[in-house]
Amino acid sequence: MKLSARIAAPAAALVLAGLTATACAPQTSDTSAKGDDKSGTLRVWLFQEVGNKPKEKVVDAAVADFEKAHKGAKVEIEYIPVDTRAQRIKAAFNDPKSAPDLIEYGNSDTAAYVKDGGLADITEEFGAWDEARDTDPIAKQSVTVGDKVYGAPYFVGVRALYYRTDVFKDLGISAPKTQAELISTAKKIRKAKPDLYGLAVGGAYTYGAMPFIWANGGELAGETDGKFTSGINSEKARKGIEAYTSLFGDDNCPAAKCASMGGNATVTAFASGKAAMAIGGDFSHAAVEAGSVKGKYAVVPLPGIAKNSIAPAFAGGNNLGVLKSSSHRTLAVDLMKTLSGKKTQAAMFDAMGFLPTYTDVLDNAAKKEPFVAPFVRTLGAGAKSVPASPAWGQIDASLVLPTMFQEIVSGRKDVATASDDAAKKMDAAFTEAG
Repeated sequence: MKLSARIAAPAAALVLAGLTATACAPQTSDTSAKGDDKSGTLRVWLFQEVGNKPKEKVVDAAVADFEKAHKGAKVEIEYIPVDTRAQRIKAAFNDPKSAPDLIEYGNSDTAAYVKDGGLADITEEFGAWDEARDTDPIAKQSVTVGDKVYGAPYFVGVRALYYRTDVFKDLGISAPKTQAELISTAKKIRKAKPDLYGLAVGGAYTYGAMPFIWANGGELAGETDGKFTSGINSEKARKGIEAYTSLFGDDNCPAAKCASMGGNATVTAFASGKAAMAIGGDFSHAAVEAGSVKGKYAVVPLPGIAKNSIAPAFAGGNNLGVLKSSSHRTLAVDLMKTLSGKKTQAAMFDAMGFLPTYTDVLDNAAKKEPFVAPFVRTLGAGAKSVPASPAWGQIDASLVLPTMFQEIVSGRKDVATASDDAAKKMDAAFTEAG
């Protein structure tokens, strides 16, 4: 996730990912369209991928289908850079004349974009859409604020545990089945093979750390009557923070090198043969296959606390949303359905490896490509998302959690102090967002 789940960077990455929305900016004025033209040109902004040609091919085919079914309608696709998307989308919300009709956005941006008044409420259309009935519940949650739907899930991404089968065979060990085994196995490997990180971890790898917090019963935040309060300094959350930060040190991943690493860096360390394990996404598969460990690795769900349990993973991904200012609402919704429908998502999986958001299409993808199975199991075990608050974009952009982890692994603060300080920053953002 770009900050979607497909990009494995830290609190700026995912870039897993769309988490850098300007959550604290003032709400836009009402830009609702006054008409609903049934012909004309639809403008669409999609994210530019590192290798964008396969995506373009799938999108072009879907657009051709749409234009054939909608005489008099034309579609213009613009691929926008992910790193400037927050500014461009915010500007579009404020300037209907230059705004597109349909946008791709990171699923963690939904609440902020709704607060900004930029996305159209399509609850009625989504509810009447036959294909939507097979939408994975976690994916549907990512387009929902309150009880209203503001888009269609485009793809989803989760992380699991990549491990070196050759290293494990050489040491006579098996894939860990509990979080405690994961930590002890990482340190055992490091001791036996000091040229390797046992488990590559990153102080800036927020989405790699979240499963440890959630597996221990912690939460990032709690919600009461629509108001969010940080939970990062609860006792259960602190257990998860302690577990994750215990992996930084000479006995696994030296803090001097690993404290600044994000998700991309940890996956690169694994793919290049410098780590025996890494927490990577389904979207990391191509990079690992292109590395020196090709043919010498396997993937299993990241273990939880209990034996054979699966730690909750962050459910990243991207959505498609119709702008409230679109003067082609009906056409824009139909185009959204075409671009995010089952046929297109299946083709996008084949072309880009993005996981479909429909349970049946996802199952078919797992049957077609065995590497997908651990990620499907992880989703099925109960993935989680960030708080559905417009404040999350500001919290993420301010690197609140990476700062907390780095303060702990550097020894500047203990877990209690660092988590208390992080909680204060989060609460301030929640209060400001309202």
